[in-house]
This record gives sequence, structure tokens and C-alpha cells, in this order.
Amino acid sequence: MSDLKQVINYVSKVKEIEKHRTAVLRMEMDYELATLFEAIHEHDDKKKNQCKQKLERIRLELLRLKAL
Repeated sequence: MSDLKQVINYVSKVKEIEKHRTAVLRMEMDYELATLFEAIHEHDDKKKNQCKQKLERIRLELLRLKAL
């Protein structure tokens, strides 16, 4: 029974870490979207591309965490 408790505790900790990481990624996504909005209005193509790359990385990680 002790092994089962350890597995349950481990799974619980992993889920909590994933939940925290998802929240952080969503904040990063909000920031990058705001930055992208500014870049669009400033006609800054370099900044737009950087934001899009960061947003793609965030999107892929959220998909991996099954949070998107």
C-alpha cells in the first residue's frame, strides 16, 4: 500500500507542477501578445517576428501540457 501512496503523491505533485507551469505560460502568452500588438502598431517587423516565435514556443508547450 505504501507504493501506491507514493505513486499517488508523485502524480499529484506532477499535476500541481504542470498547473503552475500552465499559469506561467499563459502570463507569458499575454505579455507576448501585448508586445506583438505594439510591434504591429509600430510597424516593427523584427519585433513582430520575435514575438511570433515566442508565441509559437508557448503554444507548443501548452499543447504538450494539454492546456490549450
